[in-house]
Amino acid sequence: MILPIYLYGSQVLRTPAQEDDLSDKAWLTQFIADMIETMHHADGCGLAAPQVGVSKRILVVDGNDLTDRYPELKGFHREMINPRFTFESEKTCSYEEGCLSIPNIDADITRPETIRVRYVNPAFEEVEEEFSGFAARMIQHEMDHLDGVLFTDHASPIRRKMLTGKLMNISRGNVRTRYRVKTDKK
Repeated sequence: MILPIYLYGSQVLRTPAQEDDLSDKAWLTQFIADMIETMHHADGCGLAAPQVGVSKRILVVDGNDLTDRYPELKGFHREMINPRFTFESEKTCSYEEGCLSIPNIDADITRPETIRVRYVNPAFEEVEEEFSGFAARMIQHEMDHLDGVLFTDHASPIRRKMLTGKLMNISRGNVRTRYRVKTDKK
């Protein structure tokens, strides 16, 4: 089922998500499938549960559509429940980022180049993996959503100031998208 994506200004995007207790495996399995369908329908490469109105520590990422630009993402797809960083490198890199919850806006964002994450996979096994490059960036972007942080929070002060009017319009629902969206005001 395709879910509406909550837009900038929605409280759920600023609320730190809670860990899932893993007690309802059937619900989790269906919810993750719905997140993947929603992400693909919106042409996204990542989605966090708060972006679809659920304040749980769940995210999905899929780099397969980005292989023209990032060949190393071929086959890269993860579904993470209750992810936590166990390592973030001091070495950083900058890339331009965008977000389904903040449509038509991008900014250069600096993040650690390499990360390690412990999470529960869809088979309900605890896993720890290391990621680098754009895969690491995708996961960090979605994990920020789980902590109530948006990519624009990491933008330079001048860029944030330049985006103020656009962000206000988005929070009011005054934005065009090809996918279903929702705000606290709708």
